[in-house]
Amino acid sequence: MLTNMPDLSHGDDVAAVNALRSAIMRIGRRLKHQRVDESLSPTEMSVLGTLARCGSATPGELARKEHVQPPSMTRIVALLEAKGLVRLEPHPEDRRQKVVSQTETAEAMLEESRRKRNAWLAQLAEGLDEAEWEKLRAAAPVLEKLAHLQ
Repeated sequence: MLTNMPDLSHGDDVAAVNALRSAIMRIGRRLKHQRVDESLSPTEMSVLGTLARCGSATPGELARKEHVQPPSMTRIVALLEAKGLVRLEPHPEDRRQKVVSQTETAEAMLEESRRKRNAWLAQLAEGLDEAEWEKLRAAAPVLEKLAHLQ
C-alpha cells in the first residue's frame, strides 16, 4: 500500500508522526467540548454520526463500525431510542433483527453540532496565514483518508 512509508527509525519521521498524533488528539479533545447536547456521551454522538454518514444499520453493524461489543451497542441504541434520537424498525429480510435509523430530531441536532464545530474551527483558522490555510485545505482529504483506514 505505502511505498514511501514513514521511517520510524529516522528522527524527522518520528517527530512528524509524534506532532501529528499530538495535534490530532488536542484538536479532537477541544472539538468534543463544542457540543450542542451535553446529555449525550461521545459514544452516543459517534453512533448518531455513523448513522448520518452510513445510513440505517442493524445494531450488529453499528457495533462493528463503532468498535464496541454488540451488547454495548444494544444499550446505546436503547438510550438513543429513549431520547427520541433513533427508531427501531423491523429488518426487511430478517424478522429476528431490527434496523436502527436516526430521527429528524437527531438530524437537526447533528446539523447544529456540525455548525457549531465548524464555526469554532473557522474561528481558529482565522489565525492562519494564507499559506498555512492552503496547506490545511490540501491536508484535509489526507486526514479524512487516515480517519477511515483500518
